[in-house]
Amino acid sequence: MDIVIPIVTFVVGAIGGFAGGVFYLRRQMSNMSMDNKQIQQMARQMGMNLNQKQLNQMNRKMKNVKPTFGNKKK
Repeated sequence: MDIVIPIVTFVVGAIGGFAGGVFYLRRQMSNMSMDNKQIQQMARQMGMNLNQKQLNQMNRKMKNVKPTFGNKKK
């Protein structure tokens, strides 16, 4: 009995911590937004140079994307 309680406590804590982390990450991803300057900087880091039309397209796509972390489609 002395070894069962710590193991059960560890498992419950691990599951609770994982669930809390997923909840926090989903909330942060849904609130994430980037302005044009940040998108341009990210594109330059990837070796791309975006013109204004491409920048506007990327901005629209970023706003329309809903986080799908953990939601797998079959």
